[in-house]
Amino acid sequence: MLDGLTDFARDAVTTAGYPGILGIMVLENVFPPIPSEIVLPLAGFEVERGELSFILTVIAATLGALIGALILYAVGLYGGRPIIDRYGRVLRVSHADLDRAEAWFERWGDSVVLGARMVPLARSVVSIPAGIMRMPIGRFVLLTTIGSLAWNILLVGLGYQLGQNWEDVSDLVARFSKVILVIFILGILAGVIWLRRRRRTPQR
Repeated sequence: MLDGLTDFARDAVTTAGYPGILGIMVLENVFPPIPSEIVLPLAGFEVERGELSFILTVIAATLGALIGALILYAVGLYGGRPIIDRYGRVLRVSHADLDRAEAWFERWGDSVVLGARMVPLARSVVSIPAGIMRMPIGRFVLLTTIGSLAWNILLVGLGYQLGQNWEDVSDLVARFSKVILVIFILGILAGVIWLRRRRRTPQR
């Protein structure tokens, strides 16, 4: 299965270039047939070979991720939970996934959209409850773009550094994805505490 996905990703990236990267990232967000942990390191390897530009690759990947996220946001906004009953298998999202994502929102607020962009599978799931809960579209776009940009730079950069061993990136991500999420959450908490202390400090 993985070999087939890798071949598909290779063909799209090496043949179609930036449009191929954009298109696969849209699909990766909507249906997750191919994880970005395969697509982007391969793109990074192509950057290392001089076939692609690092900046344009990241832009294409981020735009594709944003388009895919907006599609799922619209699904949540206009379809709500009933649409999961009909198309949950196609979207690979269950009511349990939505319950979990909504719990994240209740605990962490809108910032969960930013953190979820760096966690496999959660990237797709979180966009639907964001739509269901009518998160402001401007804030959704901003947080999704920032999170996707950081994730894409990381994966393309790893593919660039690893070169011909770019396929090892997916194993590294699977091994350390929880660590990445914990670090992100701690970063948010540190930022919130810092802002609160700053607001409480009397201005001179």
